[in-house]
Amino acid sequence: MNDRDLMENMLLLEKGVCDLYMHGAIESSSNDVHRTFTDSLGTALGIQEQIYSKMEAKGWYQTQQADQSKLSSLKMKFGSSSQG
Repeated sequence: MNDRDLMENMLLLEKGVCDLYMHGAIESSSNDVHRTFTDSLGTALGIQEQIYSKMEAKGWYQTQQADQSKLSSLKMKFGSSSQG
């Protein structure tokens, strides 16, 4: 297993942690529990971004530019449905 594989695994695991914390916050039964999950989610999201940034800097995680016409279409579709 090389460095790229390890970083990909770390990123996937951290995304999973974020998912668990988010669901914990949604399902929490008290303000203290909710705050604990949301604080932990914020920390995990920060770690996820650090991993992503390092992978992107090495060229291991590349994103594609979104098609502007598709973005405009989606904005109109969802923007108009939320206003009506």
